[in-house]
Amino acid sequence: MKITTQMVKDLREATSAGIMDAKKALEATNGDVDAAIEILKKKGAERAAERSDRAATEGLIEMYAHPGNRVGVMVEINSETDFVARNENFKTLAHDLALHIAAMSPRYVSIEEIPQDDLDRQMADLREKALAEGKPEEIVEKIIAGRMNKFYQETCLLEQPFVKDDTVTIKEIVTEAIRTTGENIIVRRFARFELGEELD
Repeated sequence: MKITTQMVKDLREATSAGIMDAKKALEATNGDVDAAIEILKKKGAERAAERSDRAATEGLIEMYAHPGNRVGVMVEINSETDFVARNENFKTLAHDLALHIAAMSPRYVSIEEIPQDDLDRQMADLREKALAEGKPEEIVEKIIAGRMNKFYQETCLLEQPFVKDDTVTIKEIVTEAIRTTGENIIVRRFARFELGEELD
């Protein structure tokens, strides 16, 4: 199939990919746009992984207050350079993260942040429930794995479907930002406050 300039342009608009990357993805998939998007996503994830060990000490702290000022969020998001941190797309990303945190109430940035005691307790509770439901021992582990994934989505920011578009996760949005900026981007930490909530 002949890859036209319009096809490349449409794919670039959909993915923010470079001209050559978009053209190569379309050529590799014989013009199949959906398959080309998957190739570009995979390539973006690979590039993000390559950059993950690079220091990201610039960035910004975004503050967001939900209408009515009953929920407030502060989130720190880091980039490698101040140039990227001042970019409007980076600022939009930070704002979207703060808004998402306000709406979805994650407790941790990533799975790696969950204390081992909490993980052990959660897994023990899930095992007890599965057995109490009469599930056979041999499938209990699969049930626990599935329910742990749900637990991660409920509690970890990076695992959550984005509140504005639940077809992508926060991790995928950050990975896409890494691909488009060419820099490592890290969601460092956040704090969420809700009026009248109980303090630990």
